[in-house]
Amino acid sequence: MTTAARKWRQMLLLAAVEVMGLTVWFSATAVSPSLQDEWSIDSLGAVWFTASVQLGFVAGGVTSALLTLGDRFPPHFVIGSAAFGAGLSTVMLAIAADGLWPAIVLRFLTGMFLAGVYPIGMKVMSTWASPRQRGIAFGLLLGALTVGSGLPHLISGLGDRLPWRMIMVIAACIAIVAGFIAVMWIRPGEHGGGTTARPKIRYAWEGFRTRAPLLANLGYFGHMWELYALWTWLPTYLLFSQKNMGEATNSGQIGLWAFIAIGAAGLAGCLIGGWIADRFGRSAAAVSALVVSGMCCLLSPVMFSVAEPLLLVFLIVWGASVIADSGVFSTALSESVDPNYVGTSLTAQTTIGYLITVITIQLVPLTANLSSWQFAFLILLPGPIVGAIAMHMRRREQPDSRTEDEPVGEIVGTTRRSIKQNE
Repeated sequence: MTTAARKWRQMLLLAAVEVMGLTVWFSATAVSPSLQDEWSIDSLGAVWFTASVQLGFVAGGVTSALLTLGDRFPPHFVIGSAAFGAGLSTVMLAIAADGLWPAIVLRFLTGMFLAGVYPIGMKVMSTWASPRQRGIAFGLLLGALTVGSGLPHLISGLGDRLPWRMIMVIAACIAIVAGFIAVMWIRPGEHGGGTTARPKIRYAWEGFRTRAPLLANLGYFGHMWELYALWTWLPTYLLFSQKNMGEATNSGQIGLWAFIAIGAAGLAGCLIGGWIADRFGRSAAAVSALVVSGMCCLLSPVMFSVAEPLLLVFLIVWGASVIADSGVFSTALSESVDPNYVGTSLTAQTTIGYLITVITIQLVPLTANLSSWQFAFLILLPGPIVGAIAMHMRRREQPDSRTEDEPVGEIVGTTRRSIKQNE
């Protein structure tokens, strides 16, 4: 097998592992209405049930970053073990949980394990992509994230009469298979810094000590303010939109539309965003996507009451733009830190980002209670505004990418000097 063929085989395998491993993330969101009916969960309980996986991800990410797990151990074993653990905890929820609080604990554990799937997957992807291809490579990986996140909605939409426990078991089995694939066939590429012998806690915060990676992180945090709250509450927004238009509730249609907006449109957005990042620059791609998604936030009250075909087109645009820049932030950070600690830096970035999502996931229904679901997504607007400003500043101060085929983290100028001085 040629080097190019092996590279694309690994990248596609890694994308498949991410799709399958992250299926369990939104499995609970897809079955949330059934759980609320069966367990008589109130709105506050539903929020904590949804946010528990984010909190678990934060806990797992902090642990991984402080111990530099993603840079000390073979990444395919970390991804495989984490995917298996996430699948197992989801199976336990499906077969053993009989109330809200056991379910919250198991979802927290699921989130902890997923912190070893997604960020470490980004590190492995960065080792297979040269600087000229890193935007599209991360776009492929983030596209896999969106499809995996949207897949439970598709399962729910196609099998709207399936018991919720069966939907959870299906998602869990998919994640367990992903873990097996990762251990057996995923391997790091030639552009990485390898594994490091000992943990250095300070590298978890390296992306906040110099200006270029700091601005990339701020852009990512603005992006995350919007992303997961939209993904989490989009089905509810659709439900109340149907009621507002006097239509009968159609849970199957809501599930399919959510998958189209989150999974299908998100995949297209990631690939297009990655291509733009490689061709026109990281910051330009991020600013463009943030401006479009911010406009969608602003228009969401108006689109709440439009005809269904127009609403679907609007959600496709929003679903594509809200995730199109996600890989750009990972790419920018991976090009700005020590090559031996790319996994740790990416884990720190995603951990703080997901901590932010815990806040916005709770703010959206609170805003809906104070007004209505028609205006609920307006609370997300500050995210793309802040993110666009940060990436615009980065565009003015830092070249977007390099022309030489250098290893991940081979940085230039003041960022390199700063790291060398701190060794």
